[in-house]
Order: sequence, then C-alpha cells, then structure tokens
Amino acid sequence: MQYLRDFDYHLPPELIAQQPIKPRDHSRLLLLNKQTGEIKHQYFYDIINYLQPGDLLILNNSKVFPARLIGHREISGGQVEIFLLRRLSSRQWECLLKGNIKEGLVINFPFQLQALVVKNNQNGTWLVKFSLSGDKFWNIINKIGWVPLPPYIKRNKKQANDRYNYQTVFADDHRIGSVAAPTAGLHFTPALIKKIKNKGVKINFITLHVGLGTFAPVKVDKIKDHHMHSEFVEVKSSVIKEISITKKQGRQVIAVGTTSCRSLESINLKNKLTQSFWTDIFIYPGYHFKVVDALITNFHLPKSSLLMLVSALADKAQIDQAYKEAILQKYRFFSYGDAMFIY
Repeated sequence: MQYLRDFDYHLPPELIAQQPIKPRDHSRLLLLNKQTGEIKHQYFYDIINYLQPGDLLILNNSKVFPARLIGHREISGGQVEIFLLRRLSSRQWECLLKGNIKEGLVINFPFQLQALVVKNNQNGTWLVKFSLSGDKFWNIINKIGWVPLPPYIKRNKKQANDRYNYQTVFADDHRIGSVAAPTAGLHFTPALIKKIKNKGVKINFITLHVGLGTFAPVKVDKIKDHHMHSEFVEVKSSVIKEISITKKQGRQVIAVGTTSCRSLESINLKNKLTQSFWTDIFIYPGYHFKVVDALITNFHLPKSSLLMLVSALADKAQIDQAYKEAILQKYRFFSYGDAMFIY
C-alpha cells in the first residue's frame, strides 16, 4: 500500500523559481539513469549529448491562453475574478469564480464583453455564458486576460514578458486550450531544436490541453483512491506510426513533460488512426509503461500526482535521492525552474 505521506519532502521556499532562466536552454539539468541510479549535473543544452539518432522526442504543442479575467458586477461594480477552464460551446465555458457568486449574476469586462453566470455545477465550477464568441471574443481575451501562473509564482501585477516566458517556443496557434504551460517544454529554444534534428533525432508533437486537474492536490491518504480530472488529447496517426517504428528499431521514445507522457500512455498503439479523446490516466508506482522509455521533466510539488508519475518511471528511492541532491545543489524548482532527464 502506498500512502500520500510517502511522496512528501521539504523544499526551502527560496528554491521555488519566480522567473525563468535566460536563455531558456541555460537552465540546469539533473540526469538520472534509471538503470543504475547514477546522477549527473549538466545544463539543459547538454541534453543533445544524451539523445541518439533514431530516438523519438515527443512534445506537447498545446498553447496557453490568458485564462484569468478580472471583471465587475453589473449592479454593484464589485470586482469578480473568472478563470476560464474549458470551452463547452461557442459562448459557454466551465469556469472558476472568486467572490460571492450567485446564478444570474452579470459581469462586465472592458470592450463591452459581458458574462452571465448560468449555473453552479456543484463541483467548484460554474457554467458561464459570454456575450461574444469567435474572433471578437478571443481578441478581447488576449487584451484583458492574465497569464494563469501557478500560485507559487508571486505577481503583484501583470508582467508582459510572462506571455512569452510561460509559453513554449513550439506552441501551435491552432492548438489553443491550456490553462497551464507544459513546463518541461519551456527549456527548448529554436536553435536547440534544430541541433537535435540535425543529430538525427526525430521530433513529433501531440496535443494535451492542460487543465487544472493536472495540478489538483491529492487529498486521499491511499493514493490508489485518487481520481484525476479528464484532459483532452489528440495524437495524430503519423505520431502513432512513428512510435511503432521507433520501438521496432530498439530506439527510445522520450516524452517531454508529464502531459506528453500521460498522453502517450493513454493511446491505443494497435489503432494507427488519429486518436482524439479525454484521458484521466493516473500513473503512480507499480504502473507498467507501454510507450514511454525516458522523460524530460521539471521538479514537482510534494504530494503531487506528477511526483508520483516520475516515481513510477524510475525507482521511487532513486527519485527521492535525486530530489535530495537537487535541493542540496540548490536547483530551481517547479514551473520556471530547472529540468530533469530520467533515462
């Protein structure tokens, strides 16, 4: 039996990164060999030395949108915060709301955008209908919205550079839908991607729109009782075929980030057609990986489902030791922090 307390550790708060390293690929890189337990310390641009021709690198190309909106009640003028979670139709969204909220509340935003609180979903979220849709809606959202940074990154005001920093360089404008960045991908630069391709490493993309469920705290004592929220995944047929070829050649399938990892472990390898679906896969120690051989990832919060995932890919004792070493070496943790390669 595995318990939540088994995945706890103490992190000095000064190690929580508040700003990213520049250039992106100059963050530090802890290398963990899951066969031997050996730990090495490099910089992220050194990742190319651990990738081999024929390996398949898979990244999540979902794009983060400015999902946090500040509006005002139509009657009283009091401030209301809306966090856009998931679009349900052209004008309706599943949202988080802050404040004393009731059904029927009308919220005003700049540029004549309005929102009507339609329904309490009784699960902490609300159904909200906006007055605009399509390009008009998105143009306003991009003007007034805040980048939805995690709460451990402290901001007293909007920082324009977060729009760039909290977005991967390969995010696809046609794949907008994440409320949090697939942060392992933040370490890549166009130049590094070009070098990796020139070495003969294959690069493919999947899409998983990152929802808050990925970061929802595990609240149960026995971790097997935890249930993940669902997130939308699309994996193209060309990627599935490339995975099969890579496996047959005995090369590594390397996931960039836990979102890519969860997506890949959710697909049906026997079905070579494009697959679009919702996944709630929960990976924790004891899980047998069928697709992913290696993982590029960041350092994760104590007691989080993401920490449990990496503890499944490598031996949990190895992960515990790697995290102790990272803290001792003053690595920078979480979304804007340093990276780890489990191979």
